[in-house]
Amino acid sequence: MKEPISRSRTAGRTRRAVSATVAALVLGVLGTSCSDGGPSPQESETAPAVGPVLAVKVDNVAAARPQTGLAAADVVYAEQVEAGLSRLLALYATRLPDTVGPVRSARESDLELLAQFEDPVLAFSGAQSKLLPLIDAAPLRPVPPDGAPAGAYTREPGRSAPHNLMLHPAKVVDGPAGAAALAQTGFRTGPAPDGGEPVGERTVSFPSARFTFTWSADQGRWLVSMDGRRSTEPNGTPVTAATVVVQRVEIRDSQFQDFMGNNSPFTVTVGSGPAEVLRDGRAHAGEWKRPSASDGTTFTTRDGKPLDFAAGPVWVLLVAR
Repeated sequence: MKEPISRSRTAGRTRRAVSATVAALVLGVLGTSCSDGGPSPQESETAPAVGPVLAVKVDNVAAARPQTGLAAADVVYAEQVEAGLSRLLALYATRLPDTVGPVRSARESDLELLAQFEDPVLAFSGAQSKLLPLIDAAPLRPVPPDGAPAGAYTREPGRSAPHNLMLHPAKVVDGPAGAAALAQTGFRTGPAPDGGEPVGERTVSFPSARFTFTWSADQGRWLVSMDGRRSTEPNGTPVTAATVVVQRVEIRDSQFQDFMGNNSPFTVTVGSGPAEVLRDGRAHAGEWKRPSASDGTTFTTRDGKPLDFAAGPVWVLLVAR
């Protein structure tokens, strides 16, 4: 870990054991994203985690697009924020892009969501002042600009603030953590269950944002669109997902507000509820379950069988029931 990130807040934390079986299962989720500089699936099967997963809070309004680094993420969570808008939490374990961003502020929901990972690094641009003590007390390593190594954050020319803050991951972590760092998510990879509904396109809406996933048989991936526009990297590389999870959750008011007085919603990711898993051009109805904050989230079919994911990047949309 690059210095000067403080580790004192994680001292004495009990490390959860990650079974080799679960780690091997997770690799399939990550398998196709291990190219372009990441470890091969064969290497990942036996390699333990060498560091923490990197989580980056990414802006998702029109002024922030095209975002940089989303195509390299192993997992992308889409969360509701103030005024019904959305924000992304991108997780990196098998490879690190040169740049990720634009980086924006953290929310209380991030703390519960990230508690399932072992000592994750959270890169964010700041937070509501009353939330900062909770971030400091959380089992993670916060990396805001004022606590990051020199050169970790830069402003991108041609974009206006606050939509121009970019993170350089190599400045804050020593390298990719490895597939095992994501093992605690509980995601499984394997053959698709029987049945499912053929789907060529699925749109998932937040109050003031929408995501559309279009199946490409040629690529074997879902092409990602946000607010009606196809998502690409600045160089034109499409942002895709092998598996899309629509996770229905409780979204309630938190104790925090933004500077305009809008309440910051809290997305509850501990508990259980309905889910839909899109993979291989089909939609499968199922359920999700996460008993406690330190547990990963498991997905099953309605009859209780494991609902496995396809190999490759996973997008999880946390939407209200």
